[in-house]
Amino acid sequence: MERLIDRMPESAMTARERPRTEDIRGAYYRDTTAIIHSSPFSRLKHKTQVFFAPANDHICTRMEHVLHVASIASTICRPFGLDSELAWAIGMGHDLGHTPFGHVGERIIDSLYQERGLGRFEHEVNSLRVVRMLANHGRGLNLTYAVQDGIVSHCGEHFQQRITPVFEVKDLDAITTRSGLVPSTWEAVAVRLSDSIAYLGRDWEDARRLGLLEDCPPVSGEVTRLLGTSNGSIINNLVMDIIMSSDEEHGMGFSDEMFQAVLEMKDYNYRYIYRSEILEGYTRYFTRLIRLVVDYLDDLMAKYGFDKKGYDDEKNMLAAGFYAHLVELKDRYMEREGSLDRLVLDYVAGMSDNFALDCASEILTPQHLNDRIEQSQRGKWFDV
Repeated sequence: MERLIDRMPESAMTARERPRTEDIRGAYYRDTTAIIHSSPFSRLKHKTQVFFAPANDHICTRMEHVLHVASIASTICRPFGLDSELAWAIGMGHDLGHTPFGHVGERIIDSLYQERGLGRFEHEVNSLRVVRMLANHGRGLNLTYAVQDGIVSHCGEHFQQRITPVFEVKDLDAITTRSGLVPSTWEAVAVRLSDSIAYLGRDWEDARRLGLLEDCPPVSGEVTRLLGTSNGSIINNLVMDIIMSSDEEHGMGFSDEMFQAVLEMKDYNYRYIYRSEILEGYTRYFTRLIRLVVDYLDDLMAKYGFDKKGYDDEKNMLAAGFYAHLVELKDRYMEREGSLDRLVLDYVAGMSDNFALDCASEILTPQHLNDRIEQSQRGKWFDV
């Protein structure tokens, strides 16, 4: 183990779009506070990680996942003399652009993007758009360059054995895909590796807790020997392997033996968890739900444009909330993207699971008409 000292200039790492006044907090701790006080972060507590299980307090949510990633990454940074506050901030913000219903929701939104000729939807790139444009009523969170770069470069689903930063300032506004992105800092590399570590064992543990692996073969003995038999042991063994195996010359990452175990564990999870019958069932159900909400909002925009009365006449929170969002962000979209083409899909992508379900219920249930009937004395009291 050795200290990892190659870095970008601190002035480049801490640069922001807009200047901020001096503060007793460091730049990256300040970014963390901006993230945790943002609405996109609040919604993570009701966003699926893998399993949609709102009644089970012990199944990982997206908010728990980002906390796991931040804590693992900051731990990895300490023995290398890296900035654990930078790693923590990246970890806390890396999934702010994730969709409702986990990666199932992401695939549905991606298919809608492609149908409309809008390219691909990738939650890493959308997370960058959230912190630069969509959050804080269209003003963005004004985070440092290093944190924004780490957010868009995290890509935990793409397993690599070792990663060395590129130590360069990217044009963040020009990024349209996660493909080929390499982090600019060691701390962002730590977050990328931690993203994989955080879900590798936890998803397996959640699947066992839900009884989904009872009829599946066990993980191989060699994998459990190296990784352990609990989420905690998997995290500990992988973190210690990274600490002992990383250096400036070869990059940060896993030993050959441990990486092979990681790949086998990943393949096991994909075969028996991510491609399981229950997640396939999620896909069919949530595709119908998300398309229902998107079609409804498209129809509202086509009918009413910016006419508030039309949205009010719908008499539901979805129409009213969407109108407020539309008016608040339309100028920002035109300024940065030149059209409102992505506004509806972005709005739905930002929803929590619970809110998306409530929206579908409002669309399908004419509650305001039922209320009128219940308020009628004749309808309520007379039987004629």
